[in-house]
Amino acid sequence: MATLMAASGIAQSAPAPTAHDPLFATVSALDTKLFDAYNHCDIATLGSMVEDGLEFYHDQTGLTVGKQPFLDAIKSNICGKVQRTLVAGSLQVYPLKDYGAVEIGVHRFHHPGHPEDGMGEAKFVTLWHYKDGTWKISRVISFDHESLKQ
Repeated sequence: MATLMAASGIAQSAPAPTAHDPLFATVSALDTKLFDAYNHCDIATLGSMVEDGLEFYHDQTGLTVGKQPFLDAIKSNICGKVQRTLVAGSLQVYPLKDYGAVEIGVHRFHHPGHPEDGMGEAKFVTLWHYKDGTWKISRVISFDHESLKQ
């Protein structure tokens, strides 16, 4: 019994950093900057926040590799058509040793200027790479897209 309790204690993870944690605050601010650019079709800012070799995995459209194809998809499919809002309280941030951080959350999509007209919701995982004093996105997984139940 003592062995089982000790083993289960090892398997438990530390709680996610909170808003008072510097890493959480940094990644939260990066998320805000990224999606402010996304919502306002600021392609230059979006481009500055992702690595050239970005991998974007989407449950409905598959894999997109590279910064330019990602930016082209935003221009074609998002600009003026969709905006994103982070679901309050859903953001989690964890450090990745010698790499950066992983961000996990839930976001909602809506028509521009009308957050009450929800189009859908999805979960996401974003890998932020910290290199040479700069944070950039290297990988994104966007999944479990569902229409909002009205």
